[in-house]
Amino acid sequence: MEKIIHHIIKIRRQPEHIKRHILYALTLFFGIILSLLWIYSLGTTFTNPDTQEEISDELKPFSALKDNLVGGYNTLTAPEEDTSAETQ
Repeated sequence: MEKIIHHIIKIRRQPEHIKRHILYALTLFFGIILSLLWIYSLGTTFTNPDTQEEISDELKPFSALKDNLVGGYNTLTAPEEDTSAETQ
């Protein structure tokens, strides 16, 4: 514990730009660790069969919305057909 305290005191005596580099390095290190833990937990969560069933149930309204949007887009971008033949 005493070594850690002395090391911290040494860091406090460093110039400002060195302290900033240490801060950036520590922030990057902990950010990577948190990201890896998050990705690992996602992998274990999504492989659970109960979770996969819940996800498929929750996404059903979105698939209907997607179909609706795609159909609307297709009607807007489709080449216009001759409507005069339909009116006769």
